[in-house]
Amino acid sequence: MKNSIHFLGASGSVTGSKYLLQISGKKILIDCGLFQGLKNLRELNWEYLPIKASEIDAVLLTHGHLDHVGYVPRLVKMGYKGPIYGTSPTLEIAGIILLDSGRIQEESAEKANEEGFTKHEPAEALYTEKEAEAAIEHFQSMPEGDWVDLFDDIKVRFQYNGHILGATFIEIEAAGKRFVFSGDIGRKEDYLLRSPKKPVKADYLFLETTYGDRLHPNEDIEQMLIDIISRTIAKGGSLLIPSFAVERTQTLMFILSKLKKENRIPNIPMFMDSPMGDRVLKVFKSNQIWHKRSHQEVDEMIENFRIVKKYEETWEIIDNPESKIVIAGSGMITGGRILTYLKQYLDRPETSVLLVGYQAEGTRGRALLEGAAELKIQGKYIPVKAEIFNSQSLSSHADQMELLDWLSEMQLQPEKTFLIHGENLARDAFRLKLKDTLNWSCELPELWSIVEI
Repeated sequence: MKNSIHFLGASGSVTGSKYLLQISGKKILIDCGLFQGLKNLRELNWEYLPIKASEIDAVLLTHGHLDHVGYVPRLVKMGYKGPIYGTSPTLEIAGIILLDSGRIQEESAEKANEEGFTKHEPAEALYTEKEAEAAIEHFQSMPEGDWVDLFDDIKVRFQYNGHILGATFIEIEAAGKRFVFSGDIGRKEDYLLRSPKKPVKADYLFLETTYGDRLHPNEDIEQMLIDIISRTIAKGGSLLIPSFAVERTQTLMFILSKLKKENRIPNIPMFMDSPMGDRVLKVFKSNQIWHKRSHQEVDEMIENFRIVKKYEETWEIIDNPESKIVIAGSGMITGGRILTYLKQYLDRPETSVLLVGYQAEGTRGRALLEGAAELKIQGKYIPVKAEIFNSQSLSSHADQMELLDWLSEMQLQPEKTFLIHGENLARDAFRLKLKDTLNWSCELPELWSIVEI
C-alpha cells in the first residue's frame, strides 16, 4: 500500500476541509468539514466521498468550525465507526455546532416544504439532529502539546493555534516523517486568545492560505465601532452584526462591553441573539486555561448583554423601535437568527450592518460586501438600503505576514509544502511570496487530487 495524501476539500476554496493521509497501513482523515458558499460547492456535501468511510481508521479535528467538522455526521452515516479526536474545547464546540447544524437543516427543509421555495420534492436535511448525536458518540479528547501514540507506528500531537477556543495545528509522525497540518492559524495579537505556537519541523506541510494575498488593515476597531454606533444612533437606527458564534461573538461582546464600561459608547441596549453563541459562552467560561481573560472580565462582558433565549424574544427586539446593537449568527449570513433581523431591517436606510471576518464566495455576506442591491432571504428578495460596513481587523485568521511569521521557527524547508484552505488567487499569491522570501517551492493541490508521499 503506497503512502499518499488525498485532497477531499478546501483545495482551491476555503471550506470543506478534509485530507486523507494514508501512511504506514493506516488511513487518517484530518478534518471533516462542510462545503459552504457557492452552490456547486454546497452540492458536494450531498455526494459520497471517493473513499469508503468504513475503511478510515481515525479522524483528527484541528478545531470546531463547521467547515472543519460539519461533515462528521455524514461520514458516520456512510459507515465510519472509528474514533474522532480533538482537544476538549474543540469537541465541546464541535458538539454544539453539529447539533445546531442538524436542527437548522431539519427546520430549513421543513420550512422550504411548507412555503414552497425549494426545487426538491421534498426538501431533505443533509443530516438530522439525531444523526449529529450519533456522531458525537465517537468523540475522544486529546491533550494539547503532548505526543500521543495513535497507532503502533504513528504518533500525533495537537498544538495551540490561537484561531478559536481549542484550535490546534496537528503534527503526525509516521514512516520517519513529520506531517504538519496547520488548521486555521490565529492572530499574534488577539483580544481573547494567546499567540499561536509555531512548528519547528515539517517534512510535509499543509498550510492554510485564507488571507495569503493580503494584510489585515491597521485599523482601530474600537474607534471604528464608536463611529459606527454614533452614526447609527444619529440616524435613529440599529446596528446589526452578523457574527460567527464561536470566538467572534465573544470578542465583539468583550470589546463592546469594554467601550461601555469606559463610557465611550452610549448606554443603549445590547443583545446577543444566538443560541449557539450562548452555549459557546459556557464553554468559554469553563476553559479558562485556553484563553487570556479572567473570570471577572468574562462575567462583566456577559452582564452587559441581554442573552436572547427564545425566538419570541427576537421579535420583541425587532418590534422595539429604539436604537440597539444586535450580535446574531451566522457570520456569513448563511442562516441563523440574523436572517430574521435582516428581513425586517435591511430595507431601512437608518440601519447599519457591520460585517466582520471572512465572507466566502456565494454567501449573502459576500454579496453585501460586494454591494448587492438586494438579498434573497428564505425565498424573498429584500432591498439593501441599510448602510454596510466591513472590518477585517477582527478576523481570527492570520494574514500574509502572520502566516510567514508562523513559519519563522522552521529549521529546514519541508520536502513538500501544500497550500490549502484558500481561494486560488490567495493561494497563488502566497506561493509567490514564499518563493520570493524563503525560496520555497509549493504545490497548489486541486480538489480530489492524490499525491504520493
